[in-house]
Amino acid sequence: MAQSSRMQALAARLDALNEFDREPVTPDRLQGLGSFLGFYAGEHVAGTEFVIGPLFVAHGVAAADLIGGLLLGNLLAVLSWAFICAPIAVRTRLNLYWQLRKITGPYLLVLYNLVNALMFCFLAGSMISVAATAVGMPFDMKMPGLDDLYPNSVGWVLTVFFVGAVVTVFAILGFEKIAQLGKVAAPWMFLVFVACALAVLPQLGVHSWSDFWRVAQEKIWTGEPMPGRVKFTFWHVVFFSWFTNMAMHIGMADLTVLRYARKWTYGFASAAGMYLGHFIAWIASGILVAAALEQGGDVAPGPIAYLGAGVAGLIAVVIAGWTTANPTIYRAGLAIQTITPNWKRWKVTLAVGAVTTVAALFPAIMMRLLDFVALYGLLLMPMGAVIFADFWLLPRLGLRSYYAEWRRLLFSWPAAVAWGGTLLVCGLLNLLLGWQIFFLGLPGWFVAVALYVGLSYLQQRRAAPVPTPEVTANVTK
Repeated sequence: MAQSSRMQALAARLDALNEFDREPVTPDRLQGLGSFLGFYAGEHVAGTEFVIGPLFVAHGVAAADLIGGLLLGNLLAVLSWAFICAPIAVRTRLNLYWQLRKITGPYLLVLYNLVNALMFCFLAGSMISVAATAVGMPFDMKMPGLDDLYPNSVGWVLTVFFVGAVVTVFAILGFEKIAQLGKVAAPWMFLVFVACALAVLPQLGVHSWSDFWRVAQEKIWTGEPMPGRVKFTFWHVVFFSWFTNMAMHIGMADLTVLRYARKWTYGFASAAGMYLGHFIAWIASGILVAAALEQGGDVAPGPIAYLGAGVAGLIAVVIAGWTTANPTIYRAGLAIQTITPNWKRWKVTLAVGAVTTVAALFPAIMMRLLDFVALYGLLLMPMGAVIFADFWLLPRLGLRSYYAEWRRLLFSWPAAVAWGGTLLVCGLLNLLLGWQIFFLGLPGWFVAVALYVGLSYLQQRRAAPVPTPEVTANVTK
């Protein structure tokens, strides 16, 4: 009886967690700049960096192409957060899914949210895999290799389930707890990344600053891809670093996060993640994997971090995996919550965490992260373009924003055709012209905007006359 009462009390406390699933964030819950600096640093100085940095080495990026490409690509990513995503987030204060519901109607939203949640589950699963490589090291667990597709041991399965359970608990606690975790963990994790790289440089022959560039070109970023890998150029690095988080900025997923910001300029806080994580940490992890390859050791995140910083490196990998997986599961939970209105958010997040943990069992998601990140961003990007066009462009063309909500439509065919048509065009560019997936996001975004605006014009002009909306009709004051 006492046990039952305690469970009921816990459920009641979880039910009381309000993450503004269907309404704007209230002023008393807005967060300061520090929360977003910590959030972005925590999410992007993270588990993915232990995988993506080594993959640049595997794809034969030249040293100069890597440095220049990362500087430019990450700048473009920061500008995308600051000027495309953040202004809409602070004006509407709505999460991505409720914003889309007003535009697409509930039926199309169900399809989008299922795709969205599934992609986020796979991404979070890769981060749980990263953390598991560190948790399992003290137990002499067999590590996954670059080409492993399936679980390779019972130890791997048990470790993944343990890490997944912990990550899911933090995701259930909501945005504020995730931001707090990021603020505490990010500075320490960044220092560990740097310390790991500095520690292994002598093993590669770097004993002074003058040695570094020579060794970088000869032993780390040599310009020669590993067998079976496509060679990456400067433009591969630019577009990958810009669009590795395409779903978050031009795809608008971070409306869910930035709706808590007091000012739209907090979108520039993403620079903490881009330049600490997607610049310095990618470089550091590339150095680590080069040292591991020279010694013939494991290239999984846990072993390469241990090579550089011992136990501190392992702890950094675990926390890095958590700080990325937590907000990703949180986003996926909100996606499902929008289409399951009778379920409490914590119950949905618990279910999403379970799916994510199962996905984490397959190391192929982690080892093929470059391709997966590009694919999931491309799949979700067109709806971000639809949100941008609906919010900024339609009112200026004398058309109504949130037309589906106003007409009480269950399905917006302009949004559906813009989504599907954009993916079709991108597929044709890939098949007929040979454009690689990393380069499809930019033309795809403009295709989606043009399709949605043109089709919305046809839809609204053919319907009964509507009052001319004010530009600020969709702004939450």
